[in-house]
Amino acid sequence: MQKIGLSYSLGVDAAGPLIHNPLLDLLQAVHSRGSISGAATALGLSYRHVWGELRRWEQALGRPLLHWEKGRRARLSEFGDKLLRLERQAQIRLAPQIEALRAELERSFALAFNDAAHVLPLYASHDDALLALRQHAAGLPGAARLHLDVRFTGGVDALQALNDRRCLVAGIHARCGPSTSAFTQRAYQPLLQPDLHELIGFAMRKQGLIVAAGNPHNVASLADLSRTGVRFVNRAPGSGTRLLLDELLAEFCIDPARINGYDRVEPSHIAVAQTIAAGRADAGLGIEAAARARGLDFVPLRTENYHFVCLKAALEEPPVAALRAMLSTPAWQRTLAALPGYRPSHSGQVRSLTQVLPWWSLARAKQHPRSEG
Repeated sequence: MQKIGLSYSLGVDAAGPLIHNPLLDLLQAVHSRGSISGAATALGLSYRHVWGELRRWEQALGRPLLHWEKGRRARLSEFGDKLLRLERQAQIRLAPQIEALRAELERSFALAFNDAAHVLPLYASHDDALLALRQHAAGLPGAARLHLDVRFTGGVDALQALNDRRCLVAGIHARCGPSTSAFTQRAYQPLLQPDLHELIGFAMRKQGLIVAAGNPHNVASLADLSRTGVRFVNRAPGSGTRLLLDELLAEFCIDPARINGYDRVEPSHIAVAQTIAAGRADAGLGIEAAARARGLDFVPLRTENYHFVCLKAALEEPPVAALRAMLSTPAWQRTLAALPGYRPSHSGQVRSLTQVLPWWSLARAKQHPRSEG
């Protein structure tokens, strides 16, 4: 079995979605450009160097990486194609963890190089808009710069981290409007206290079924997940999306045991979408942005609010104040609105738990019914 070692680069242009490896970069360039000379040009290397490195790697691995056919376009061998495809899939599956590792390292250097920079530890349920927010914050000038130390975890774990003072802000999401189901309430309410916590508005987003391009299985509702031949991919217990799924299944009286793949889980929306794009599943619950980014179709089911939660005592701390200020800017709200399935919702505004979250809103409505007439 091949052994893996990790390294990282430091510099203003070092950021990127993947952990780079010289061999995989070579294979990707050959696959994309269709020739060794094209790959060399794309990578800024000489033809001789690329040719020699590919031959060296073939000897080291004991497998052919290319079809070496004189006078024909360079093609990856079956092994080379398989290696490239599986490695990229693994990186996509690990994207939240890679981002968390990158954030931790950047936080360390931010503290070392700029003591005036605001660093905000944030534990959150996985969300594509958070990645965009982190990139937007990193591009702010001078004293306004905010470094988001994002760690993706389930919403329950995020709230526990907030209450344990391991972060300043936690990200959770809940359905818009009153909910008759108790799944999210049972998970979140014990961890939230109206006299201790506040909400900061972030975004409204669409959740639905991510399906293959063209929706070949004609999946139009949750009921279709129980049909023979439809393979589902789920999110882990404790994640907000898993809570939403269980709520909806209970509301529509759908037995999870009838869903092929209910117990098969992936760690993020990105990983769910990639599993479907790779043909290993036919449907999964997730956000529209993850589906559109991979050319997949999307069946909207519910709109939900994504909230930031913080302790009331931390609202005026510089990193939290900087976050609130940034969320309220037109520049950020335009960036958010450009993401498929997202729109700003009270962005940056401080909001009361009892006014916003469905279970408390529903209880208040029962206590204070509107007069008719």
